[in-house]
Amino acid sequence: MGRLLALDFGQKRTGIAVTDELQLIASGLTTVSTSKLFDFLKDYVVAENVEKFIIGEPKQMNNTPSQSEALIVPFIEKLQKLHPEIPIERQDERFTSKLAMQSMIAGGVKKKKRRDKGLVDEISATIILQDYLNKIK
Repeated sequence: MGRLLALDFGQKRTGIAVTDELQLIASGLTTVSTSKLFDFLKDYVVAENVEKFIIGEPKQMNNTPSQSEALIVPFIEKLQKLHPEIPIERQDERFTSKLAMQSMIAGGVKKKKRRDKGLVDEISATIILQDYLNKIK
């Protein structure tokens, strides 16, 4: 088995989370500037065995795609061309930013650190990945 790698794609930053090789535990990896994301993923895929990409799917409350989906679709198309051997699945990402903030508060993270949007994105990617694991297990 290889790792599952989840992305909380954003216009400026993308949060990244991965599983262990047994696909049991979702852990935050990092946040990368979206402009450098393809380079990061290329290097990561060379270094680690990635079985699948899980990409957050932003939806409105009525289940229609949110506006940011228009940015994600071209990203996914390019990712598929660059890594055709790695399948891509989508995972509903509604409320992940809110849940990320709540988990930081519950974990005792100081207010100054909670303002770090990169940390919120990384935790959001972890929640996306954990939700995906819960769905498939």
